[in-house]
Amino acid sequence: MTTHLTEIAANFQLEGQITEVAPLGEGFINDTYIIKTAGDSPRYILQRKNKNIFSPIPDMMDNIQKVCLHIKEKVEAAGGDPLREAMTIIPANDGKLYFVDEEEEFWAVCLFIEDTIAYAAAETPELAYSGGKGIGRFQSLVADLDETLVNILPGFHDIRYRFKQWDAVLAKDPVGRKASVATEIGWIEERRQEMLDFWKLVEDGSIPTRISHNDTKINNILFDQKGDVLCVIDLDTVLSSTVLNDFGDAMRFYTNTGLEDDENLDNVSMDIEIYKAFAKGYLEETSHFLTPLEKDYLAFSAKYITYEQVLRFLMDYIDGDNYYKVKSPEHNLVRTRAQYKLLQSMEEQYEAMQNAIKELS
Repeated sequence: MTTHLTEIAANFQLEGQITEVAPLGEGFINDTYIIKTAGDSPRYILQRKNKNIFSPIPDMMDNIQKVCLHIKEKVEAAGGDPLREAMTIIPANDGKLYFVDEEEEFWAVCLFIEDTIAYAAAETPELAYSGGKGIGRFQSLVADLDETLVNILPGFHDIRYRFKQWDAVLAKDPVGRKASVATEIGWIEERRQEMLDFWKLVEDGSIPTRISHNDTKINNILFDQKGDVLCVIDLDTVLSSTVLNDFGDAMRFYTNTGLEDDENLDNVSMDIEIYKAFAKGYLEETSHFLTPLEKDYLAFSAKYITYEQVLRFLMDYIDGDNYYKVKSPEHNLVRTRAQYKLLQSMEEQYEAMQNAIKELS
């Protein structure tokens, strides 16, 4: 395997002789490795891109390159370091942004950014504030990128698309689970119109389409040794959509006091102080370009994305667990109930969530 990875890495325009290619992290989508080189030459990140999720990969890499080059221009103009404050894509020897091996797997390389700090979770308001600034800064840097990116994840966060899938799965009921989750199905149906009303504002342009990251976990933000935001990484999911998706998805991750699949629902709630801290950092970076309507719907976006995840977990359970990996036959149902508890907590605190945005805007 090591020899194979070294041969793969040799197909890219690297500085220095490759000394080792070793696994890095525990990615659930891509396989990630670090390329070590001799002497003072830089290190690199090698990834096998998951062609079953991202399609087509060449378009995905073009999206990433457009975003990275734009950010580099902005950083350089501001007197920053474009090699540290933005990802650097390393082309293959043939000039393409990817390499395809004999098994038709797609590989890509970027520069490894040294001397950085990454966090697994935002456990304090201070860290949540920094996370908000990180995502907000990314959105601010690309806010003037006047180019529509290729949609490599059709239907992503599009609730109308999800409802089409949902209705088809309910009609089919392939493994006979529908009757046992009538209560949970009711959770979805009683909020259907509310969610469609929001998405219509995106569809008709009332809420503008912008460049969004779409994977806003705090471990996708690199910090420098002083603890300041350096750059946002893992750009596979960059899309032209509403930036509210980024805020909402971050709140689903950051504010949950329990686990995504917590069996003890007493553990699960939304931490309003984490929410306020993230929103403060986020709005400090984005208030200058967000429209009044976008600000009005920031709090709602947290409910929207969490609701979507309740729907998707429950839909996969009814469909026979074909999408998400499960540890037990009831795993998707456990996830459904835990995410629903989080959604309920958001609904109970919704007025406070809205008021926080108004005070910060």
